[in-house]
Amino acid sequence: MGLNTDQQRQYWSHGYYFPIRVFDDSEATEFRARFDDYSVQNQQRLRGLLPRERRDVFAQTHASLHWVYRIVSHKKVLDAVESVLGPNLLVLESSWFVKFPRDKAYISWHQDATYWGLHPLNVVTAWVALSESTPENGCMRVIPGTHMTPALPQTDTYAPDNALSRGQEIAVPVDEAQAVDLILRPGEMSLHHVAIVHGSKANRSDRPRIGLAIRYISPDVAQEGPNRQMVLLVRGKDEYNHFDIFEPPDASADRPEMQAAVLKRILGNVLPANPAVR
Repeated sequence: MGLNTDQQRQYWSHGYYFPIRVFDDSEATEFRARFDDYSVQNQQRLRGLLPRERRDVFAQTHASLHWVYRIVSHKKVLDAVESVLGPNLLVLESSWFVKFPRDKAYISWHQDATYWGLHPLNVVTAWVALSESTPENGCMRVIPGTHMTPALPQTDTYAPDNALSRGQEIAVPVDEAQAVDLILRPGEMSLHHVAIVHGSKANRSDRPRIGLAIRYISPDVAQEGPNRQMVLLVRGKDEYNHFDIFEPPDASADRPEMQAAVLKRILGNVLPANPAVR
């Protein structure tokens, strides 16, 4: 029930595919309500943070919240990802990309493969929308075909409104006339290749843009560096042992009083191993 042959061909030739319906209306409504509750619970932590600092509050929640684990392990999500990566799937990382109404946060043109240190590049990002994602509220944009061209030079800007960890930005001109807006409705997702040039503009609307970016890899992928990162096995098996695998959170983890303990136990190993992904 994943991508058909034509859709797979488009993914590999263009470097992305969208839209893919993965949630029915009731699921999309439930997950959105759960995200809103989580956001309210963390309002105090979010106050006054730069966009790149806000990402830490919304990072790796699949390891601590059962309802987010349900998203990253959802059958329809995994069916689509399996179409491009094969039957054995690991979740390397997840981050909520949230732009509040009139939010100045943006994401500059960049290529993830440049600084993630992953080889081979059997890596795909599933970007799952829990709100409408449109040009007005800062949807993701991609430059088709750039996943098949040589990596472009990037520089760290640390621009205050840039939501990337170091304000990474491609250091040569990007032809924005070629850009495609990945417009999504709640419950839809896009897939994009780890090497494609992509970014997004600020939210010019009075509506939030809420999406979960899930980084899937096949088990043959290894990461540079001395530390072993923890990952989540969501389909098939891992015969390579390049990462440590943690157990998914159960339903009790969704209780607010449980989240801090789960994060302390698991994320202490997950996050420091790969700061560039954050």
